[in-house]
Amino acid sequence: MKEFSAKQLPTKEERHKLFGSVEPGEKIKPTEKEKMPDLQNTHKDFLFDINQVGISNVKHPVQVSSKMKPETQTTVGTFKMTSSIKQNHKGTNMSRFTEMIQLYSKGNPFDISIASLKAFTKDMAERLEQDDNQLTVSFPWFFERSGPASDMPGMNHADAEITILYDKHAGYQITVSLKGTITTLCPCSKEISEYSAHNQRGNVTMTVDLSSEYNEEVDWKYALLEAAESNASARIHPVLKRPDEKMVTEQAYENPRFVEDMVRLVAADLYEMPFVNKFTVTCENEESIHLHDAIASITYDKALHA
Repeated sequence: MKEFSAKQLPTKEERHKLFGSVEPGEKIKPTEKEKMPDLQNTHKDFLFDINQVGISNVKHPVQVSSKMKPETQTTVGTFKMTSSIKQNHKGTNMSRFTEMIQLYSKGNPFDISIASLKAFTKDMAERLEQDDNQLTVSFPWFFERSGPASDMPGMNHADAEITILYDKHAGYQITVSLKGTITTLCPCSKEISEYSAHNQRGNVTMTVDLSSEYNEEVDWKYALLEAAESNASARIHPVLKRPDEKMVTEQAYENPRFVEDMVRLVAADLYEMPFVNKFTVTCENEESIHLHDAIASITYDKALHA
């Protein structure tokens, strides 16, 4: 066996110098915050108003409440926070956005109830000395789902998103979105085949504007999830034993759905929800016997059809 011969390495300080590190230069600029120039707070004519400026892709633990198990959960939220800037303001103070998250969370998961986010956006606008503020937080929402025959539970998830726009003069605009996964069975395949029919995974995305009367006694996440799943050929399950699989595949065969069928059926459910003002529903199927996917979408504004 060959004997190992140890290298004689330079010291860590010498290694750093070898790879470009240099000695600190002379420090002549102020270190006290009060003496530092605040470029973003400069007031001049800067040509244009800015619609949105701020920060995005901020990860922070969030606490989510739900009408489904688990009723309280901690997950990861991805935040985007912006405000407008008037023509005579150079910029915004980016650090104040993350300061506010820490202030509201107090070192714990951030409560992302609608009420909490409404208070946050209003406080943020006032802290930035602007007339408006917008916050978007997206997060995976987990919910328990049991097999229809075995009742064996497992964890499913959907992609959720909340956007709160606060305007000092117009008030709040609240938009929520949920992307859930379903099973669809092809009606055409069922119609023309001697036996069987192809099915696939479908992704239903629902984006809705909530009315000013919305209160959190209704769980918007559950309502949107149910609108997608109850109209599908079958629901998606994390745990399926053989009796479950038999029930799910037979249910899918009994309820064939095109993407066109899905968006119309989901739209009907959303239309009947009194707390929904406007909605867009999209269904995209990951086709199992085609190289392409299939997609359909509906946008409907109740105010335009009143």
